[in-house]
Amino acid sequence: MRLKEENAYKNEVEKENGGRVRLKEEGRCKGEVEKENERVTSQRLHSTMVSGAYQQKLVVGYALTSKKVKSFLQPKLEGLARNKGILFVAIDLHRPLSDQGPFDIVLHKLTGKEWRLILEDYGQRHPEVTVLDPPDAIQHVYNRQSMLQDVADLNLSDCYGQVGVPRQLVIKNDPLSIPDAVTRAGLTLPLVAKPLVVDGSAKSHELSLAYDQLSLSMLEPPLVLQEFVNHGGVLFKVFIVGETIKVVRRFSLPDVSKREILNNAGVFQFPRVSTAAASADDADLDPGIAELPPRPLLEKLARELRRRLGLHLFNIDMIREHGTRDRFYVIDINYFPGYGKMPGYEHIFTDFLLGLVQSKQKRCPANNS
Repeated sequence: MRLKEENAYKNEVEKENGGRVRLKEEGRCKGEVEKENERVTSQRLHSTMVSGAYQQKLVVGYALTSKKVKSFLQPKLEGLARNKGILFVAIDLHRPLSDQGPFDIVLHKLTGKEWRLILEDYGQRHPEVTVLDPPDAIQHVYNRQSMLQDVADLNLSDCYGQVGVPRQLVIKNDPLSIPDAVTRAGLTLPLVAKPLVVDGSAKSHELSLAYDQLSLSMLEPPLVLQEFVNHGGVLFKVFIVGETIKVVRRFSLPDVSKREILNNAGVFQFPRVSTAAASADDADLDPGIAELPPRPLLEKLARELRRRLGLHLFNIDMIREHGTRDRFYVIDINYFPGYGKMPGYEHIFTDFLLGLVQSKQKRCPANNS
Protein backbone atom coordinates (compact mmCIF):
# COMPACT_ATOMS: atom_id res chain seq x y z
CA MET A 1 0.00 0.00 0.00
CA ARG A 2 2.77 2.42 0.94
CA LEU A 3 4.57 1.72 -2.38
CA LYS A 4 1.38 2.41 -4.37
CA GLU A 5 0.92 5.73 -2.59
CA GLU A 6 4.51 6.78 -3.23
CA ASN A 7 4.24 5.83 -6.92
CA ALA A 8 1.00 7.77 -7.19
CA TYR A 9 2.66 10.82 -5.65
CA LYS A 10 5.64 10.45 -7.99
CA ASN A 11 3.32 10.41 -11.02
CA GLU A 12 1.52 13.47 -9.69
CA VAL A 13 4.79 15.37 -9.29
CA GLU A 14 5.87 14.48 -12.83
CA LYS A 15 2.55 15.74 -14.23
CA GLU A 16 2.83 18.84 -12.06
CA ASN A 17 6.35 19.56 -13.29
CA GLY A 18 5.35 19.11 -16.93
CA GLY A 19 2.48 21.54 -16.52
CA ARG A 20 4.71 24.12 -14.85
CA VAL A 21 7.28 23.94 -17.66
CA ARG A 22 4.60 24.54 -20.27
CA LEU A 23 3.23 27.47 -18.30
CA LYS A 24 6.63 29.12 -18.17
CA GLU A 25 7.13 29.03 -21.94
CA GLU A 26 6.82 32.34 -23.76
CA GLY A 27 3.54 32.68 -25.61
CA ARG A 28 1.67 30.20 -23.45
CA CYS A 29 -2.06 30.25 -24.16
CA LYS A 30 -4.62 31.50 -21.71
CA GLY A 31 -6.34 28.11 -21.56
CA GLU A 32 -3.25 26.43 -20.11
CA VAL A 33 -3.14 28.86 -17.19
CA GLU A 34 -6.85 28.30 -16.56
CA LYS A 35 -6.38 24.51 -16.53
CA GLU A 36 -3.44 24.89 -14.15
CA ASN A 37 -5.48 26.92 -11.69
CA GLU A 38 -8.40 24.46 -11.90
CA ARG A 39 -6.03 21.58 -11.19
CA VAL A 40 -4.57 23.38 -8.18
CA THR A 41 -8.05 24.02 -6.80
CA SER A 42 -8.90 20.31 -6.94
CA GLN A 43 -5.55 19.36 -5.42
CA ARG A 44 -6.22 21.50 -2.36
CA LEU A 45 -9.16 19.24 -1.53
CA HIS A 46 -6.91 16.34 -0.66
CA SER A 47 -3.50 15.66 0.88
CA THR A 48 -0.40 14.38 -0.88
CA MET A 49 2.24 11.93 0.24
CA VAL A 50 5.55 13.67 1.10
CA SER A 51 8.36 11.61 2.64
CA GLY A 52 5.91 9.13 4.13
CA ALA A 53 3.69 11.76 5.80
CA TYR A 54 0.54 13.49 4.57
CA GLN A 55 1.01 17.21 4.01
CA GLN A 56 -1.41 19.87 2.81
CA LYS A 57 -0.46 21.79 -0.32
CA LEU A 58 0.73 25.37 0.12
CA VAL A 59 -0.18 27.26 -3.06
CA VAL A 60 1.86 30.31 -4.05
CA GLY A 61 0.47 32.34 -6.91
CA TYR A 62 3.17 34.39 -8.62
CA ALA A 63 3.05 37.44 -10.86
CA LEU A 64 6.61 38.08 -12.04
CA THR A 65 8.31 39.30 -15.18
CA SER A 66 9.65 36.61 -17.49
CA LYS A 67 13.18 37.63 -16.51
CA LYS A 68 12.40 37.23 -12.80
CA VAL A 69 10.69 33.87 -13.40
CA LYS A 70 13.83 32.60 -15.14
CA SER A 71 16.24 33.78 -12.44
CA PHE A 72 14.11 32.94 -9.40
CA LEU A 73 12.00 29.89 -10.24
CA GLN A 74 14.93 27.65 -10.99
CA PRO A 75 14.43 23.85 -11.17
CA LYS A 76 16.22 23.26 -7.86
CA LEU A 77 13.87 25.67 -6.06
CA GLU A 78 10.76 24.16 -7.62
CA GLY A 79 11.87 20.60 -6.86
CA LEU A 80 12.63 21.40 -3.23
CA ALA A 81 9.34 23.30 -2.93
CA ARG A 82 7.35 20.32 -4.22
CA ASN A 83 9.05 18.04 -1.71
CA LYS A 84 7.96 20.42 1.04
CA GLY A 85 4.39 20.62 -0.25
CA ILE A 86 4.71 24.05 -1.91
CA LEU A 87 3.24 24.61 -5.35
CA PHE A 88 4.06 27.68 -7.47
CA VAL A 89 1.24 28.67 -9.84
CA ALA A 90 1.39 31.37 -12.50
CA ILE A 91 -1.18 34.16 -12.14
CA ASP A 92 -3.00 34.95 -15.38
CA LEU A 93 -2.97 38.73 -15.75
CA HIS A 94 -5.78 38.52 -18.31
CA ARG A 95 -8.26 37.14 -15.76
CA PRO A 96 -9.64 38.64 -12.53
CA LEU A 97 -7.34 37.69 -9.67
CA SER A 98 -10.25 36.71 -7.41
CA ASP A 99 -11.33 34.09 -9.97
CA GLN A 100 -7.99 32.30 -9.64
CA GLY A 101 -6.46 30.12 -6.98
CA PRO A 102 -7.32 29.73 -4.20
CA PHE A 103 -3.89 30.89 -3.05
CA ASP A 104 -2.23 30.88 0.33
CA ILE A 105 0.37 33.44 -0.77
CA VAL A 106 0.63 35.89 -3.67
CA LEU A 107 4.23 36.59 -4.66
CA HIS A 108 4.70 39.48 -7.04
CA LYS A 109 7.07 41.98 -8.56
CA LEU A 110 5.24 43.96 -11.19
CA THR A 111 5.03 47.73 -11.53
CA GLY A 112 2.22 50.02 -12.56
CA LYS A 113 -0.74 51.73 -10.91
CA GLU A 114 -3.28 49.26 -12.36
CA TRP A 115 -1.53 46.26 -10.80
CA ARG A 116 -1.27 48.02 -7.44
CA LEU A 117 -5.02 48.70 -7.44
CA ILE A 118 -5.76 45.06 -8.35
CA LEU A 119 -3.62 43.80 -5.47
CA GLU A 120 -5.06 46.26 -2.97
CA ASP A 121 -8.60 45.23 -3.90
CA TYR A 122 -7.65 41.54 -3.74
CA GLY A 123 -6.08 41.96 -0.31
CA GLN A 124 -9.27 43.55 1.03
CA ARG A 125 -11.46 40.81 -0.42
CA HIS A 126 -9.15 37.98 0.66
CA PRO A 127 -7.57 38.84 4.02
CA GLU A 128 -6.76 35.15 4.49
CA VAL A 129 -4.17 35.39 1.67
CA THR A 130 -0.69 36.76 2.40
CA VAL A 131 0.43 39.26 -0.24
CA LEU A 132 4.21 39.56 -0.54
CA ASP A 133 4.61 42.43 -0.16
CA PRO A 134 2.08 45.30 0.28
CA PRO A 135 2.08 47.47 -2.90
CA ASP A 136 2.39 50.76 -0.97
CA ALA A 137 5.43 49.50 0.93
CA ILE A 138 7.10 48.37 -2.29
CA GLN A 139 6.40 51.71 -3.94
CA HIS A 140 8.26 53.41 -1.10
CA VAL A 141 11.56 51.77 -2.11
CA TYR A 142 11.05 52.40 -5.82
CA ASN A 143 11.93 56.03 -5.15
CA ARG A 144 15.55 56.72 -4.19
CA GLN A 145 14.54 59.89 -2.38
CA SER A 146 12.36 57.96 0.08
CA MET A 147 14.11 54.58 0.19
CA LEU A 148 17.07 55.79 2.23
CA GLN A 149 15.13 58.18 4.44
CA ASP A 150 14.29 55.38 6.86
CA VAL A 151 18.00 54.57 7.22
CA ALA A 152 18.81 58.24 7.83
CA ASP A 153 16.00 58.57 10.39
CA LEU A 154 17.19 55.40 12.11
CA ASN A 155 20.61 56.96 12.80
CA LEU A 156 21.90 53.57 13.88
CA SER A 157 24.96 53.69 16.10
CA ASP A 158 26.08 51.24 18.78
CA CYS A 159 29.18 49.45 20.00
CA TYR A 160 29.36 47.43 16.76
CA GLY A 161 29.46 50.46 14.49
CA GLN A 162 27.33 53.12 12.88
CA VAL A 163 25.17 53.06 9.77
CA GLY A 164 24.17 56.11 7.80
CA VAL A 165 23.58 57.24 4.23
CA PRO A 166 25.82 59.38 2.02
CA ARG A 167 24.80 63.01 1.80
CA GLN A 168 22.51 63.35 -1.18
CA LEU A 169 20.50 65.78 -3.23
CA VAL A 170 17.40 65.22 -5.39
CA ILE A 171 17.18 66.99 -8.74
CA LYS A 172 13.80 66.70 -10.45
CA ASN A 173 14.25 68.98 -13.46
CA ASP A 174 16.45 71.58 -15.22
CA PRO A 175 19.98 70.07 -15.53
CA LEU A 176 21.46 73.56 -15.88
CA SER A 177 20.53 74.27 -12.26
CA ILE A 178 22.49 71.29 -10.89
CA PRO A 179 25.90 73.00 -10.36
CA ASP A 180 24.37 75.80 -8.27
CA ALA A 181 22.17 73.35 -6.34
CA VAL A 182 25.21 71.22 -5.49
CA THR A 183 27.12 74.30 -4.30
CA ARG A 184 24.23 75.43 -2.10
CA ALA A 185 23.90 71.94 -0.61
CA GLY A 186 27.65 71.84 0.13
CA LEU A 187 28.15 68.43 -1.49
CA THR A 188 31.71 67.29 -2.18
CA LEU A 189 32.84 65.96 -5.56
CA PRO A 190 32.92 63.39 -7.04
CA LEU A 191 29.19 62.66 -7.01
CA VAL A 192 27.34 59.49 -7.91
CA ALA A 193 24.25 60.14 -10.03
CA LYS A 194 21.39 57.60 -10.02
CA PRO A 195 17.92 57.72 -11.61
CA LEU A 196 15.33 58.85 -9.07
CA VAL A 197 12.84 56.06 -9.83
CA VAL A 198 13.68 52.36 -9.73
CA ASP A 199 11.28 50.75 -12.19
CA GLY A 200 13.00 47.40 -12.71
CA SER A 201 14.64 48.40 -16.00
CA ALA A 202 18.38 48.11 -16.54
CA LYS A 203 18.57 51.87 -17.06
CA SER A 204 17.15 52.57 -13.59
CA HIS A 205 20.15 50.75 -12.09
CA GLU A 206 22.81 52.54 -14.13
CA LEU A 207 24.92 55.15 -12.41
CA SER A 208 27.29 57.92 -13.37
CA LEU A 209 30.28 59.45 -11.59
CA ALA A 210 30.66 63.21 -12.02
CA TYR A 211 34.12 64.59 -11.28
CA ASP A 212 33.72 68.34 -11.83
CA GLN A 213 31.14 71.06 -11.26
CA LEU A 214 30.60 72.03 -14.90
CA SER A 215 29.89 68.47 -16.02
CA LEU A 216 26.98 68.19 -13.61
CA SER A 217 24.74 70.01 -16.11
CA MET A 218 25.26 67.07 -18.52
CA LEU A 219 23.24 64.78 -16.23
CA GLU A 220 19.60 63.88 -16.93
CA PRO A 221 17.03 64.58 -14.19
CA PRO A 222 15.09 63.32 -12.36
CA LEU A 223 17.98 61.90 -10.38
CA VAL A 224 19.65 61.57 -7.01
CA LEU A 225 23.19 62.81 -6.41
CA GLN A 226 25.16 61.05 -3.66
CA GLU A 227 28.59 61.94 -2.35
CA PHE A 228 31.02 59.22 -3.38
CA VAL A 229 32.52 57.43 -0.36
CA ASN A 230 35.77 55.50 -0.86
CA HIS A 231 35.08 51.92 0.20
CA GLY A 232 37.94 49.78 -1.07
CA GLY A 233 36.03 48.76 -4.18
CA VAL A 234 33.89 46.25 -2.25
CA LEU A 235 30.14 46.29 -1.72
CA PHE A 236 28.18 44.16 0.76
CA LYS A 237 24.85 42.87 -0.51
CA VAL A 238 22.70 42.07 2.52
CA PHE A 239 19.88 39.76 1.39
CA ILE A 240 16.84 39.65 3.67
CA VAL A 241 14.14 36.97 3.53
CA GLY A 242 11.85 37.48 6.48
CA GLU A 243 14.12 37.22 9.53
CA THR A 244 16.94 35.49 7.65
CA ILE A 245 20.01 37.50 6.62
CA LYS A 246 22.64 36.43 4.10
CA VAL A 247 25.60 38.63 3.12
CA VAL A 248 27.75 38.36 -0.01
CA ARG A 249 30.59 40.55 -1.25
CA ARG A 250 30.59 42.17 -4.67
CA PHE A 251 33.23 44.21 -6.40
CA SER A 252 32.22 47.84 -6.75
CA LEU A 253 33.65 51.11 -8.07
CA PRO A 254 37.31 51.61 -7.12
CA ASP A 255 38.40 54.32 -4.73
CA VAL A 256 38.98 57.80 -6.11
CA SER A 257 42.10 59.70 -5.03
CA LYS A 258 42.41 63.48 -4.69
CA ARG A 259 44.80 63.43 -7.61
CA GLU A 260 42.19 61.72 -9.81
CA ILE A 261 39.60 64.31 -8.83
CA LEU A 262 41.94 67.11 -9.90
CA ASN A 263 43.01 65.43 -13.14
CA ASN A 264 39.65 64.10 -14.30
CA ALA A 265 36.71 65.96 -15.74
CA GLY A 266 33.39 64.88 -17.15
CA VAL A 267 30.80 62.26 -16.35
CA PHE A 268 31.64 58.57 -16.47
CA GLN A 269 28.79 56.09 -16.88
CA PHE A 270 28.67 52.60 -15.39
CA PRO A 271 26.26 49.68 -15.73
CA ARG A 272 24.64 48.02 -12.72
CA VAL A 273 27.89 47.63 -10.84
CA SER A 274 26.97 45.19 -8.06
CA THR A 275 25.52 42.55 -10.37
CA ALA A 276 27.72 43.03 -13.41
CA ALA A 277 30.92 42.55 -11.43
CA ALA A 278 32.21 39.20 -10.27
CA SER A 279 31.75 37.98 -6.73
CA ALA A 280 34.38 39.18 -4.28
CA ASP A 281 33.74 36.37 -1.80
CA ASP A 282 36.73 34.29 -2.91
CA ALA A 283 39.07 37.15 -3.82
CA ASP A 284 42.31 37.73 -1.94
CA LEU A 285 41.44 41.06 -0.33
CA ASP A 286 42.80 43.16 2.50
CA PRO A 287 40.99 41.91 5.64
CA GLY A 288 40.16 45.50 6.54
CA ILE A 289 38.19 45.73 3.30
CA ALA A 290 36.80 42.21 3.04
CA GLU A 291 35.62 41.76 6.64
CA LEU A 292 31.85 41.51 6.71
CA PRO A 293 29.85 44.01 8.77
CA PRO A 294 29.27 42.77 12.35
CA ARG A 295 26.36 40.36 12.54
CA PRO A 296 24.64 42.09 15.49
CA LEU A 297 24.73 45.38 13.58
CA LEU A 298 23.18 43.78 10.49
CA GLU A 299 20.48 42.07 12.56
CA LYS A 300 19.52 45.33 14.22
CA LEU A 301 19.50 47.19 10.90
CA ALA A 302 17.43 44.49 9.17
CA ARG A 303 14.96 44.28 12.04
CA GLU A 304 14.39 48.04 12.10
CA LEU A 305 14.07 48.31 8.31
CA ARG A 306 11.62 45.40 8.15
CA ARG A 307 9.47 47.26 10.64
CA ARG A 308 9.82 50.71 9.07
CA LEU A 309 9.51 49.58 5.45
CA GLY A 310 6.87 46.91 6.06
CA LEU A 311 8.69 44.49 3.75
CA HIS A 312 9.76 40.85 4.00
CA LEU A 313 11.82 40.58 0.80
CA PHE A 314 14.57 43.08 0.07
CA ASN A 315 18.29 43.62 0.04
CA ILE A 316 20.51 46.39 1.33
CA ASP A 317 23.62 47.57 -0.54
CA MET A 318 26.19 48.59 2.08
CA ILE A 319 29.74 49.91 1.97
CA ARG A 320 32.38 50.44 4.65
CA GLU A 321 34.21 53.75 4.50
CA HIS A 322 37.78 52.93 3.54
CA GLY A 323 40.20 53.39 6.41
CA THR A 324 37.56 52.76 9.05
CA ARG A 325 36.42 49.55 10.70
CA ASP A 326 32.94 50.43 11.84
CA ARG A 327 31.54 53.22 9.67
CA PHE A 328 29.02 51.92 7.13
CA TYR A 329 26.74 53.51 4.56
CA VAL A 330 23.58 52.17 2.93
CA ILE A 331 23.61 53.30 -0.70
CA ASP A 332 20.60 51.39 -2.11
CA ILE A 333 17.65 49.21 -1.11
CA ASN A 334 16.10 46.82 -3.62
CA TYR A 335 12.77 45.01 -3.37
CA PHE A 336 12.71 41.28 -4.25
CA PRO A 337 16.34 41.26 -5.47
CA GLY A 338 18.14 38.52 -7.42
CA TYR A 339 17.81 35.79 -4.81
CA GLY A 340 19.02 33.25 -7.36
CA LYS A 341 22.53 34.59 -6.70
CA MET A 342 22.21 34.14 -2.95
CA PRO A 343 23.85 30.90 -1.73
CA GLY A 344 21.30 28.42 -0.43
CA TYR A 345 18.32 30.56 -1.39
CA GLU A 346 16.17 27.53 -2.19
CA HIS A 347 16.11 26.27 1.42
CA ILE A 348 15.89 29.78 2.87
CA PHE A 349 12.95 30.80 0.70
CA THR A 350 10.90 27.63 1.07
CA ASP A 351 11.37 27.62 4.85
CA PHE A 352 10.30 31.26 4.89
CA LEU A 353 7.09 30.55 2.96
CA LEU A 354 6.16 27.66 5.23
CA GLY A 355 6.92 29.70 8.35
CA LEU A 356 4.87 32.61 7.07
CA VAL A 357 1.72 30.52 6.72
CA GLN A 358 2.28 28.66 9.99
CA SER A 359 2.68 31.98 11.79
CA LYS A 360 -0.56 33.28 10.29
CA GLN A 361 -2.41 30.11 11.29
CA LYS A 362 -1.25 30.51 14.89
CA ARG A 363 -2.47 34.12 14.95
CA CYS A 364 -5.82 33.25 13.37
CA PRO A 365 -6.73 29.71 14.53
CA ALA A 366 -10.42 30.34 13.88
CA ASN A 367 -9.74 30.48 10.14
CA ASN A 368 -8.45 26.91 10.17
CA SER A 369 -11.26 25.27 12.12
